[in-house]
Amino acid sequence: MAPGPDAVTHAALGHVTHVEVAMLQVSRRHRYEGRPADGALPVDGDELRDRVELRAGLGIVGDRYFAARAHVHASVTVIGLEALEDVGRTLGIELDPTRTRRNVYLRGVDVEALRGEPFSVDSGHGPVLFRGYRPANPCAWMDHEIAPGAFRAMRGRGGVRCDPESDGVLALGPAVLRTARPVPVMESR
Repeated sequence: MAPGPDAVTHAALGHVTHVEVAMLQVSRRHRYEGRPADGALPVDGDELRDRVELRAGLGIVGDRYFAARAHVHASVTVIGLEALEDVGRTLGIELDPTRTRRNVYLRGVDVEALRGEPFSVDSGHGPVLFRGYRPANPCAWMDHEIAPGAFRAMRGRGGVRCDPESDGVLALGPAVLRTARPVPVMESR
């Protein structure tokens, strides 16, 4: 699927923020199905990756939302690790980020500021263009899989649902985030 007519070009993204691609998670299937009390389905092998391939309008190759029609404008979820660390402090726990089932975990920027915005991430393999759409609101599973209260604590900090607008590769490590306007930088505590 080609980017829409309102697709932005990399050149239009003049604000640079240095970030870290801290984690990449690819899940072949849904694990949170049915009722939380029944428990999550087991993990199919290791879901963490050193690098992922993205396809414009389709998502992350190998992920459960790749080319899923029901997840238009939501094929990739980007979340800030600082936000998750803050949720963990609020709950008084050491939070395992993988339990949130997001795809791209960034460090160094307020990811929530990317809602409704075009942006790109370049982790050394060329920029991947994205468009941020809606918030990735948490579900009731968070209270079961993370800790009681996680569902509420993650509201407004659950990340952003996005679509890639270009093909490319993201890899772990230092990266450059480009945006059309400045976004807040986050500091780890």
